[in-house]
Amino acid sequence: MRDDQTSFYCTAFLGVGVVASGSLQHVISTVKDALDERDLTQILIFDDTTGKQIDVDFRGKTDDLLTQLGEQFGDLPGTEMNHQPTRRVGRPKLGVVSGEVTLLPRDWEWLKSQPGGASVTLRKLVGDARRVGGKQSNIRESQEATYHFMTAMAGNFHQYEEALRALYAGDLDRFYHYIDDWAPDIGNHIKRLASNAFPEGNL
Repeated sequence: MRDDQTSFYCTAFLGVGVVASGSLQHVISTVKDALDERDLTQILIFDDTTGKQIDVDFRGKTDDLLTQLGEQFGDLPGTEMNHQPTRRVGRPKLGVVSGEVTLLPRDWEWLKSQPGGASVTLRKLVGDARRVGGKQSNIRESQEATYHFMTAMAGNFHQYEEALRALYAGDLDRFYHYIDDWAPDIGNHIKRLASNAFPEGNL
C-alpha cells in the first residue's frame, strides 16, 4: 500500500539499468533533465507498488507532464490541494459499533466463558484473523508485483520460469539462486519487490 494519497513511488529503467528511483515527480524531472529525446523513447517506468509499467509520454514541458500525471495518478507533492475533511460539531465517536451476530448455543456458551466475555473475545478473534489475513494479502501483493516486473523486464532471461515457480512456491533460496546472475539493477529491483513475497519462516 502507498503511504498516502500523494506518495507514488516508481523506478525508471533504460535498458537493464536504473536511471532514477523515487517519487513520480522526482523520476520524471530527473529523466527529462538527464536524457536526450532518443533515450526518452526507450525509458520504461514501473510502479514500485504494483510492479506494473507506467505509460508516460515525455513530449512537452516537465511542468505540463507532471500536471497530466497528477490528474492520472492523483495529486503529486507540491501540487496537491487541501482535502482535509470538514470537522463536524458534536460528540466524537467512541469507535464501537453494535451489531448482530448469529451463533449456535454452544458457541455462545464458549464465548461467555472466556475472560472478558463474548464481546472482548470476539474482538480478539477478529483482530487475530485480520492480522493473519493481512500477512497473506501482503504476500500475494508482493508476489504479483514481482511477477509483473519480472515478466516485463526479465521474461527472456535465463531461468525466468524456474525463478517464477520458486517465487510462487515460497522458496526464497531457490528464487535468489535463479536470479543471481541477472543484470544487477534488475535483480536488485526484483528482490526489493519480493521483500514481502515469502513466509517469515523462509526468510
